[in-house]
Amino acid sequence: MVGMRDVAKQAGVSLSTVSLVVNGTGYVSDDMRDRVQRAMESLHYVPNDLARNFSQNRANTIGIIVPTIRHPFFATLTADLQHVLAGKGLQTLLCSTADAAHGEAAYVDMLRRRLMDGIVMGAHTEHAPDYWTSIHRPVIAFDRTLGEGIPSIGSDHVQGGRMIADLLIRTGARHVAVIGGPHTQFKEDDVRTTFPTVRYHLVLEHELAKVGVRYEYIEAGEVMDFSGYAAAVRSVFDRASDDAADAVVSSDIGAALCVREAIRRGVNVPDDMQIVAYDGTYLADMAGMPLTVVRQDFQALTSSVADCMMRLIDGRAGDDSVDDGDDSGDAVSAVSSHGAFGIGEAEHLIPVSLIAGATTRE
Repeated sequence: MVGMRDVAKQAGVSLSTVSLVVNGTGYVSDDMRDRVQRAMESLHYVPNDLARNFSQNRANTIGIIVPTIRHPFFATLTADLQHVLAGKGLQTLLCSTADAAHGEAAYVDMLRRRLMDGIVMGAHTEHAPDYWTSIHRPVIAFDRTLGEGIPSIGSDHVQGGRMIADLLIRTGARHVAVIGGPHTQFKEDDVRTTFPTVRYHLVLEHELAKVGVRYEYIEAGEVMDFSGYAAAVRSVFDRASDDAADAVVSSDIGAALCVREAIRRGVNVPDDMQIVAYDGTYLADMAGMPLTVVRQDFQALTSSVADCMMRLIDGRAGDDSVDDGDDSGDAVSAVSSHGAFGIGEAEHLIPVSLIAGATTRE
């Protein structure tokens, strides 16, 4: 097996020079670096990343925990996040909690034992906040709240809810059916919820109620339950005419199923029924007609998560600002303007956008 001593002999340099080149530390002249790299190539030398990471107290690996990768939102998120982290020299280990009974605990154990450098937590957890702070290692909450001291990054769902409400009110909606996950995600007596994504439902209901538009929430089961979404969509179309909804709001999955069901039943979209999707993944372009969608900015979200993680790893956790590119100012202002809907000061919100399609009347 070829080692660094063999490379040093082949290049005619010292062992310490080879070590500096391999680890990317210290100063090495261009000539020396070229000689070492040529020797490594000729000997087919492969650096021992495990030993190198151990010496640097780094694993260069980030754990990403999501409910499921079957859902288009989490599939898009994890793909983009893996790409961004790879650009920063970090590998990723992906855990889908729906498919791994002990995945969350196993990843936390790996983090404690320094087999990972950090965790991006994007799935539901029943652990108390002090569980996450007791790890004393980098943890970022994605689109949820894990507790004080754990940074949280996600989309501005309050903004998204207001965008949808404004659109449907302006276009004359009378009865809006919203299809989403289990209603237990909501806290009826307290809008401070660990599921920030439900805020767009809360805001939408609040804004519609102010002008007398009927709001109805229909459960579709857990995020990975696609059959539940199909059943919920059929239930909307099965209503008697005097109880029929004239607008549906759902994730890209539910919205796409609504378009298909409307076409199958001969319901005119958008004249008889308006449909608004929430997420803006690839599925929004495959619904059969262009969906009107509230689009989450995946590029800004994943860049913010990656930048925050690098600061935490590098020991600059005290700087809890997040670089969101050109929209960073908007994201910061969003934190302070939604206090009534449970936005915490440690949360960093990325603006969403409303993309008009063929499924609404405007």
